[in-house]
Amino acid sequence: MAEGNWTSVGAFILTSFSSLPPGVQSFLFLTFLSVYLVTLMGNGLIILVTWADPMLHSPMYFFLRNLSFLEIGFNLVIVPKMLGTLMAQDTAISFLGCAAQMYFFFFFGVSECFLLATMAYDRYVAICHPLRYPVIMNPRTRAKLAVASWFPGVPVATVQTTWLFSFPFCGTNKVNHFFCDSPAVLRLVCADTAFFEIYAIVGTVLVVMIPCLLILCSYTRIAAAIVRIPSAKGRHKAFSTCSSHLLVVSLFYVSSSLTYFRPKSTNSPESKKVLSLSYTVVTPMLNPIIYSLRNNEVKNALGRTFRKTLGIRNCIL
Repeated sequence: MAEGNWTSVGAFILTSFSSLPPGVQSFLFLTFLSVYLVTLMGNGLIILVTWADPMLHSPMYFFLRNLSFLEIGFNLVIVPKMLGTLMAQDTAISFLGCAAQMYFFFFFGVSECFLLATMAYDRYVAICHPLRYPVIMNPRTRAKLAVASWFPGVPVATVQTTWLFSFPFCGTNKVNHFFCDSPAVLRLVCADTAFFEIYAIVGTVLVVMIPCLLILCSYTRIAAAIVRIPSAKGRHKAFSTCSSHLLVVSLFYVSSSLTYFRPKSTNSPESKKVLSLSYTVVTPMLNPIIYSLRNNEVKNALGRTFRKTLGIRNCIL
């Protein structure tokens, strides 16, 4: 088996956090389970409220609802398997299961990059062209922008995953990570992967930089528009409408950049696992919290939804 092709065996082993003592693993399981449940509940509430409350049917909350759908999908791809490795020591993952996990990891990750850029464009139109905002961001346009945000994940995930899993695997079948991340799986390949690695680096830079440049361009114009607002109250109101998005963008890009763009000499597998937790587990939990605590419209909508739900329940009782 050591000299064979692991694709015929059909399984990999995720080392996850197996090097840690059982007590620490149990603590991590409870911590990640709590974060996972908060993530599902928080993003689920954002979806429910922005869909049910007529006051939140604006383009900004339409894109926020898309972001919450994306974060739930991202979490479902990574966290349940990680919890299984911690609690039940279920570290085996099939060849197809590993490929599927990597595919959807790329899909949701790339889609989030472009969706954050779309949300920045939405804020640019709202602040720089407020009178034309309802016309520019009409339902048809926002639907096209949402599709354009989700679509790039399909070709990137398809090419990267299909190409990587077409290589022969030999030697150990242990993936030194808590999910099937591309660099960790690539280490198990026993073939020349130089061309693939060049493609992966160039593709990653393009996927990160194109949305990042669009975001920077949008916020440069937003900043210029805010500076021209005469009153301090007006400037504060304009900035508050995009502060939550700025914080979410910062969390996403800082955590992913620290993971994938650090020098190899300082990027050990263990440190990469810790950094990967920031954008696979922590950031999806923080996004709905940031938008809820820093946005009065969402807080008020949550209050109206809860009061309405309690009122219906009391009527039934």
